[in-house]
Amino acid sequence: MAETSEDLESLCINVIRGLAMDAPHRAKSGHQGTAMALAPLAHVLYTRVMRYSAKHPDWVNRDRFILSAGHASILQYALLYLTGYGLTLDDVKDFRQWDSSTPGHPEVGHTAGIEVTTGPLGQGIGNAVGMAISERWLRTKYGEEKINHSIFALCGDGDLSEGISHEAASFAGQQKLGKLVCIYDDNHITIDGPTELALADNPAKRFESYGWHVIDLGESAENLDALENALNEAKSNENQPSAIIIRSHIGFPSPSLVDSPSAHGYAFKDDEIAETKKIMGLPTDTAFFVPESVSDFYRDAGSRYETEARETNWSLSDEFGSWNLDEVSNQFESQVGESMATRVASGICLNAIASDFALVAGGADLTGNTGTSLNDPEVISDACGDGKQIYFGVREHAMGAIMNGIALHEGITPVGGTFLVFSDYMRPAIRLAALSGAKVIYSFTHDSVGVGEDGPTHQPVEHIMSLRTIPGLQVIRPADAKETVAAWKAALQYDGPTALILSRQGLPILDLTKPDELNNGAYPLKSSPNDICTLLATGSEVSACLKAVESIDQPIGVISMPSWEIFECLAIQSNESAQEKFTMYKDQIGQLTNGSPTISVEAGVTLGWGRYSDYQIGIDRFGASAPGETVISKLGLDANSIQESIKTILGLGI
Repeated sequence: MAETSEDLESLCINVIRGLAMDAPHRAKSGHQGTAMALAPLAHVLYTRVMRYSAKHPDWVNRDRFILSAGHASILQYALLYLTGYGLTLDDVKDFRQWDSSTPGHPEVGHTAGIEVTTGPLGQGIGNAVGMAISERWLRTKYGEEKINHSIFALCGDGDLSEGISHEAASFAGQQKLGKLVCIYDDNHITIDGPTELALADNPAKRFESYGWHVIDLGESAENLDALENALNEAKSNENQPSAIIIRSHIGFPSPSLVDSPSAHGYAFKDDEIAETKKIMGLPTDTAFFVPESVSDFYRDAGSRYETEARETNWSLSDEFGSWNLDEVSNQFESQVGESMATRVASGICLNAIASDFALVAGGADLTGNTGTSLNDPEVISDACGDGKQIYFGVREHAMGAIMNGIALHEGITPVGGTFLVFSDYMRPAIRLAALSGAKVIYSFTHDSVGVGEDGPTHQPVEHIMSLRTIPGLQVIRPADAKETVAAWKAALQYDGPTALILSRQGLPILDLTKPDELNNGAYPLKSSPNDICTLLATGSEVSACLKAVESIDQPIGVISMPSWEIFECLAIQSNESAQEKFTMYKDQIGQLTNGSPTISVEAGVTLGWGRYSDYQIGIDRFGASAPGETVISKLGLDANSIQESIKTILGLGI
């Protein structure tokens, strides 16, 4: 009897479920139940709905799929293998192993077909919103014949429980992002037990209140036609983002683990796998079973748009445009001696760049405060899809994830601003930007206790050092407007995320700063062979240090060190051992300081500065509410206090 199309599709779905059990079982680690429950949905997406080419995973006009519930990664790996993205069955067998192409959570740049790095729940929803922003921006700019695709995000109860999902969904509704389709796997199960233990939301009403188009499919997780119709209905709504709610059953069709909290993780062992495969009609004595008919069916689906992808592909990287900051550099050189906050200088740089460069910029309700306000801007909205000014609202969590999505879609560089102290709200997204190599630029302002009267809740102390601990994040704290220009150049040239750490208060534009030297990460402003010591400073403390040593009658050098990361050349030296690095840094500092003792000066915690300095001046406590100059003075970071600390350390005049 010939195999019908319905029989073949049923076999395809069961093969996915078999792989979803076998790969974690081989690894003795992973999440099986969700992948099993959502196998029909994934099947429909990859064979009936999405436009993609497995052989051209970088096709500009492909639909994007984001697995926000990244713990179910084996589901996506199974489809990437079956449809021909380059994964082999051995890769699937190598699930969660060292240096494999199938890590525990999806990682962009590591495996073809993975669009973003997901894991921390809720981030993928924000990424999807960002990708929808990029899609609309590029479609508006280049026309529907070149850009016209959908963004699909698959999420679960955990994603919607995290607060970032509320922020991102609210923003998407306000923006009327019609190409965004979020599929909610409503399986009623969390690790602790039934969702009812901690969740009583009505997701349909919730998304409706955000302005989304909601399709509640109920018990249709196994109905392929219902899934297809819902997905296509969502795709066709160009005026609203769409939420499709599916009531699935984790671990289906296991006879013993359906709807069990244990099925969220590694629950299917030999007996449970055999029992479930028997129900599905798969051989119980063969792991990783993929018959030729299934392989052929999926390879056909993966090649459906191959010709179109090959003939219409183009590089978004060629469309970013150009930027030139020479005029701004000349302006600041002519203003030496004047006072300008580096956040203001940064805003001038941003506006110079924005005129001819593909970027979007804005803040978390702090657009003007953070130097991310554009002159005469066209504001991004449903009526102006290719505007460059974006208002994120009071949504730092979502802003970070949305920026990652904008960047990873490719075609636009996002710039987002907030106060440095609130970078903590964005930290998971910042970390994922670094892990993903996403080219995003953060404008973190109000960078010290100089914030003043707002007090310790708004005065960052540990934040600069905390950001420096993130591998791959380029952190730059310029000393003045001239260094700020160089910081922007470094950010635009860096293939990854950059955090610009900028002052609220005015800082003198220094004659001694050499913007081109920022490329070295650290360079001397004042030095001589006879220096009895050398100060290492960043940001606002550089000018304070120069003033502090003026009236000391012995020679003291001053080094501006705007970026540890550039100084250390992390990308080049990543294979160096920690001890070799430490020795190398000390040698480099020794060359800059002629071997004299070093004192670091920064308005933040001193932890970490010991790698470069013999003595540290900083703030190892929280700030206080008072005028900014008073707080800086009381905490020992004004020029007079720095001078007294130097004298004490060196035993001068005592």
